Amino acid sequence: MLVNKKVLLFDLDDTLYDRRTGLWEAIRDRMNKFLQEHLLLPPEDAVRLRQEYFQTYGTTLKGLLVEHDIDVNAYLSYVHDVPLYKYLKPDPQIAAMLASILHKKFIFTNADTAHAKRVLNCLGFANLFQGIIDIRAMDFHCKPEPHVYQLAMRLAGVPAPGNCVLIDDSPRNILAAHNYGFFTVLVNSGSFLSAANKQISSIAQLPAVLDFL
Repeated sequence: MLVNKKVLLFDLDDTLYDRRTGLWEAIRDRMNKFLQEHLLLPPEDAVRLRQEYFQTYGTTLKGLLVEHDIDVNAYLSYVHDVPLYKYLKPDPQIAAMLASILHKKFIFTNADTAHAKRVLNCLGFANLFQGIIDIRAMDFHCKPEPHVYQLAMRLAGVPAPGNCVLIDDSPRNILAAHNYGFFTVLVNSGSFLSAANKQISSIAQLPAVLDFL
C-alpha cells in the first residue's frame, strides 16, 4: 500500500474511533473528580485547573506531576476507570483495514498502555500493532513536546522523521510532528490545519491517504 517504507504512529483516543462516542467526556469527568478529591477543589476550580494544566503542560497528568507530585498510578487508574463497553464496540471493517496495512504500526498515546490495551480490545484491534508508545515510555513527557517525537522514532526503530506518519486528532500534536519532519494526517477535526499533510474525517478514510503516499 505504501511505496516507501513508512512507520505509522497512531494516536489512540478520538483517533481510532469516532470522537462522538462520549468516551473522552467520561474520562475528562474522571479527571475533574480526581482534582476535586485529591486537591480539595470545588468543581469549577477543578475544571479550570485541568484546562490550565492541559494548555501549559500538554496533559493534566504532567501538570499534576510538576505542581503536586501526585501518585501516577493512582491517577491513571482513577481517570481510566470507565466502562469502555458503554462507549466502544468491535469494528470489524476498521480492523480489516488496519490488518491490510503491511507496514509497521504503533500506538503513540499520552495515555498508558493499560488503557490503550483495553481500548484496542474493545474495538477488536488487539494484535494489529507492533507496539504501544505510551506516557510511561515517554518518561511522563507527552505530545506535543518536541523531543517525544524523537523518542517515538527511536522506540519504533525509525531512522529518520521522513519515515514517520503520524495519525492524530489533535491539531497541536500534528503541528509539532509536522515541524519535526513527520508526514501528518489529521483525523476527526472540523477545521483546516495547514500543518496537516492530509486531513480525513474518519480513520476509515486512511487507505486513500496511504495510496497517495
